[in-house]
Amino acid sequence: MTDPKWAVATERGRYYTDPAGGPDLISVTNALSSIAKPALVPWAAGMTADAVIADPIVTARRARTEPTALRKELVAVSRLYTERAQDLGTRVHLRAVALVLNTPHPYDPEVEAYAVQLAAWFRLWRVDFERDVEAVETTVMHRRYGYAGTGDLWLWLPTGRFRRRQLWLIDYKTSAKKPADTVYDEQPLQLAGLRHAPEWLLPDDTSEAAPRVHRTALLNLRPRSHRFIEVPSGRAQFRAFLGAMRTARYLHSAPGSYPTVLPPWAPGAPERKAA
Repeated sequence: MTDPKWAVATERGRYYTDPAGGPDLISVTNALSSIAKPALVPWAAGMTADAVIADPIVTARRARTEPTALRKELVAVSRLYTERAQDLGTRVHLRAVALVLNTPHPYDPEVEAYAVQLAAWFRLWRVDFERDVEAVETTVMHRRYGYAGTGDLWLWLPTGRFRRRQLWLIDYKTSAKKPADTVYDEQPLQLAGLRHAPEWLLPDDTSEAAPRVHRTALLNLRPRSHRFIEVPSGRAQFRAFLGAMRTARYLHSAPGSYPTVLPPWAPGAPERKAA
């Protein structure tokens, strides 16, 4: 994921500033952070276990000599891996933009394997960038519901009846280890939020009606493979997204603590005023 122009990192996650001066808009991905992800707990535990197994002798020695430092490092293993994966995803997205727009981009050996797969997908679909690309890395907004997000690629493909062209909203997903057919529960909701936003921002920071998207998909990029997977993003997914968004907004504004209730005769209880 890249850093869009109007995106702002806050203590509550990413928000967007409305260039027209309206209230801040919660980002699509930030809204979806309110959804529980039970698979993350065993995944994080597995990452920590892998770190121990990779060097058990040194780990055992450090457990005796510097347990506090070792514990701190082991707790951070999954977070550091996530940060590296996010950084790789950002670099792949930037490379994808350069590929579509045919602009210079510095060579990055870790990223090139993904770029090769993306280029292969474009060739497979016989994509003509001038003719078929509607937009790249464009921010959409839904002021009524108070959210915004940035889509990766709007692309016309001959997938309709009699090869009629349809507009696809495509989200790149990168991973070095996950299978190419991986789809997470929240990803259809993410695309639904982007698809149903009625406006998008232009380069001069004004907005206009976003084009009607016919279909949505993930383009999973791996170092040696890729997979183009259509995911639903209809009214049911949009309603679910709005529910997650409302939950996230509530959690972001909820108080951090609540008062303790004591009986009137307990020390420290507030005195009741006479009627």
